[in-house]
Order: sequence, then structure tokens, then C-alpha cells
Amino acid sequence: MPRPAPWRLDPASYPKHETKQTRFQDLDTMGHLNNVAFASLFEDARVRMNQQLGRVHRGKMAEGSFRAVVARNEINYLAEGSFPEDVEIALGIGRIGNRSFEMLAAAFQSGKCIATCDTTIVMTDPKDVGLPEDFVARLHEVKVRAE
Repeated sequence: MPRPAPWRLDPASYPKHETKQTRFQDLDTMGHLNNVAFASLFEDARVRMNQQLGRVHRGKMAEGSFRAVVARNEINYLAEGSFPEDVEIALGIGRIGNRSFEMLAAAFQSGKCIATCDTTIVMTDPKDVGLPEDFVARLHEVKVRAE
């Protein structure tokens, strides 16, 4: 795994922040947050941000909405996480394509980055059109501040 860019390790690079509680059941046999816990913390923050952005629909599609799926999810573990300290998940949008976008996140404890998560979300329906313009505008509003 290549070392992350310095801006990825700075919470100020990300426009959105959520504090998540760790749980005793999140620990592995060595007493550290396990990989499933990291994935769950990132997923919860990512889904909440998607809901705030709007337009992505899970049930019967409403006018102007679209369906999307996670096409790639990569977590890089940089340091051990601990219990009972909360985890701050910082996130924002990276690359924006015609039918996909990238959500970039980082997990912090005591100001130290303990993991990063890169997720690519791809629009699956409707076919043959790009992401709606107003949605793309909202994505640009929450882009990461990469140096």
C-alpha cells in the first residue's frame, strides 16, 4: 500500500465530519478495532452523506431520482483503533465522472488518521444518461480539499 497523500491525513481536507461511537463488540482478540468495525463506521457515514445529497433512490424510482451501487470500496488501515474512544469520520467527494463519483473518507482518533476509505459509486439506472446536473453541483459543494 502506498503512503497516503499528506492531505488525506488532515481532517480539515474533508467538508463533512461525523462522530461515531466505538463498541466493545468491535474489538478483535488483541483489543483493537477489527476490520469489520472500520468498514461499518465508514459505511454508516457514507450512507448518511448520500442521503443528505439526495436523488439516489432505493425503492420505486421517483421522478428525477436514480439508482446507484458501490462498485469499489477500498479501506487502508494505517494505525490501530481503540475502544472506548469515539472515531471521527471525515469525508467528501473526490473524482466526479459522467455516471460515477468517488467518496473519500478518513477515520481519526485523537487527531491521528487511523484508516482511509475510497468508495466508487456508479449510477445503474436510468441507462444512457449521466448524473443529474443539480446532483453534480451538490457533489462539487462537498469536494475534498486536496493539495
